[in-house]
Amino acid sequence: MPRAIISPSVLASDFGNLTAECKRMIKGGADWLHMDVMDGHFVPNITMGAPILSSVSKGVPGIFMDCHMMVSEPEKWVNDIADAGGALYCFHLEATKEPLPLIHAIHARKMKAGVAISPDTPSTAITDEIANAADMLLVMTVYPGRGGQAFLERCVPKVAELRARFPNIDIEVDGGVGPKTIDVCAHAGSNVIVAGTAIFGAEHPEQVIADLKSTVGAAQELAQRSQ
Repeated sequence: MPRAIISPSVLASDFGNLTAECKRMIKGGADWLHMDVMDGHFVPNITMGAPILSSVSKGVPGIFMDCHMMVSEPEKWVNDIADAGGALYCFHLEATKEPLPLIHAIHARKMKAGVAISPDTPSTAITDEIANAADMLLVMTVYPGRGGQAFLERCVPKVAELRARFPNIDIEVDGGVGPKTIDVCAHAGSNVIVAGTAIFGAEHPEQVIADLKSTVGAAQELAQRSQ
């Protein structure tokens, strides 16, 4: 069973103090930092790009940047993100017609490869061939493009379907996830949890991170006992 991983979404941080915010999350127990890269084309918003990621990487040595590429033509940005210190490059299946060559290109730059699907894309769009080549699958539980949206529980069955097919791969959920919605995600089989406001806006983020991780661990233990 893949380990529980908490990846706070930097989109919910104070961008004016980005390096300090990332250090605060790592000190609080975060495993990864989720970096939302938006290009204004694939989604109607613009956030951060490779120069900002590079600055964070230099300011926070050893950081694992989980780069969520909400961009058109994701093939174009692999080298830039790798050079900036990205550790995982997660592209949207809807944004490319050639997912397998893209996964190979990501691996060639020594990054992990993730494949994301938006709320209206069925989990069956991720074929066995794609999943077996990738390192992580991301199920969006909001529409990509902006933070603070309400959690879409109708997306959760996709997590369960993917976990049933791929018991050993990392499965991430992103969007509206926090203490009130973690249970359904964890019991469906997600082990990588992205949370933004729920962590960055908390008085004690380290406690929220610990609670989220504990919930995933408990769900995994229950799933193992029921097998």
